[in-house]
Amino acid sequence: MKRRNFVQYSGLAAGASCFAFKGFSMNPMPQIPFLRALAASGNPQDRVLVLIQLIGGNDGLNTFIPLDEYANLAKSRKNILIPEKEVLRLQGAPANGLHPVMTEVRDLYNEGLVSVVQNVGYPNQDYSHFRSIDIWMSASDSEKFVETGWLGRHLQGQYPTFPKGYPNAEMPDPLAIQIGSIVSLALMGDPTPMGFAVSDTESFYQFVNDVVEPAPNTPFGDELEYIRLISQQAQVYYEVIKKAAAKGKNISTKYPATDNPLADQLRIVAQLISGGLRTPVYIVTLDGFDSHSEQVDPSMGNAKGDHADLLGRLSVAIGAFQDDLKKLGLEDRVAGMTFSEFGRTITSNASLGTDHGAAAPLFVFGKKVIPGIIGDNPKIPDTTSGSDDVPMQHDFRSVYASTIQDWFGIPNPERVLQDKFPILPIFKKVTTSVNTTIADQLFQTSNYPNPFHNTTTIKFTVPNGERVIINLMDLNGRLIETMENKYYAAGTYQVTINMEALPAGNYLYQLLVGENGVVKKLMAF
Repeated sequence: MKRRNFVQYSGLAAGASCFAFKGFSMNPMPQIPFLRALAASGNPQDRVLVLIQLIGGNDGLNTFIPLDEYANLAKSRKNILIPEKEVLRLQGAPANGLHPVMTEVRDLYNEGLVSVVQNVGYPNQDYSHFRSIDIWMSASDSEKFVETGWLGRHLQGQYPTFPKGYPNAEMPDPLAIQIGSIVSLALMGDPTPMGFAVSDTESFYQFVNDVVEPAPNTPFGDELEYIRLISQQAQVYYEVIKKAAAKGKNISTKYPATDNPLADQLRIVAQLISGGLRTPVYIVTLDGFDSHSEQVDPSMGNAKGDHADLLGRLSVAIGAFQDDLKKLGLEDRVAGMTFSEFGRTITSNASLGTDHGAAAPLFVFGKKVIPGIIGDNPKIPDTTSGSDDVPMQHDFRSVYASTIQDWFGIPNPERVLQDKFPILPIFKKVTTSVNTTIADQLFQTSNYPNPFHNTTTIKFTVPNGERVIINLMDLNGRLIETMENKYYAAGTYQVTINMEALPAGNYLYQLLVGENGVVKKLMAF
């Protein structure tokens, strides 16, 4: 089993611990390079992104309702459609409305604090919950299987020694926190997982201590030393979060007292931010959106039922969180974003539900968003079949690209997403003075041929005079040999690696240019 899978599914993942705080499991993700850049010069205003995952596939047509298509909606989903007179109207948007329970989101929209991105999805929808979530987390094409996350892989090579040496005095805080027991694929690196989760917190912290007996000189011992290392890191992050929680506070009185797990999670996020934690990314979740049946309760009207309960919790939670941020003086620094793995079909079924669909609206909220609606209302045909979808207008990776560039101020988001996507007018731009020359040129590092037999040549550029180190590693990140270690003047170079003595297989090479670096794969045959 790969170390990534061993760590993730045995309840561990490198550099962060799941522990209980106010009844929730919390995963403090470590200082992966992308997140470190956010906390340093790449995130000059200490901006924070809170991702709200709506698990199950949210029905966008009953959430953000296209009123100009209402007549055709009534033909396709009469048994679940929200009565037109009950739809919440929006200032300056007569063709759109919100589910009646979303009064807090309506108010935030009318105050200029919400951006709605219409018809978000990806080409060639998969329709599987697990696969679609993986696609959103990895930012991959639907036909490609990628084991790294869109956050985890960016600039990973700039911290290629992780987890060794972390945390440290330069940045002691965890750089991402997921409230829940499983580390999201979005934060997975290659080959080392960038966070870990453990469900049995009591036994985990009994295991953690500063003095351990030497591990046996066996493959098991090697993995045991690795787990001990990341466990000791986690204890440090745990103490940091405890201190921030003790120092932080909540001011808003709008958080509900009971029956809203999302509001409880967001209350914790606000408390940690107010306590001085500089963590730039949080992930929270609300489950239950797989509404194949009983989406509405016809005995009480179509504006009531399971879906209404979920959207009500979402709206109340967002409203309370934004109110808290304002009163805490944090609203300039924090933005929130909802997402779900897919939407639902246009046509409802006989069980008062909807089936897996394609595109759906996505909400971004905060003081620094550009308010309004991005995109067109979906066109609803006069007649529909049970499998007809809302077509995609915006690739979700455009939302990611806009977040990376305009919210966090990191240019060239294609370095994360492995392709270029249009930038959407979601955020008021942040200026940055980051010099990305070295990072950009390292990202373009390549070796040829690959796959190769016996030898391959690595081509790289040194923008300024720097010491260059090239390490050959196995897929577990263990050093096999240092192939190069010397000073290079500014220029473009080629170094040939001879691997005749090694067996065929997959390897990694690590290129370090001064304090910057990149890790890429090699395949020998």
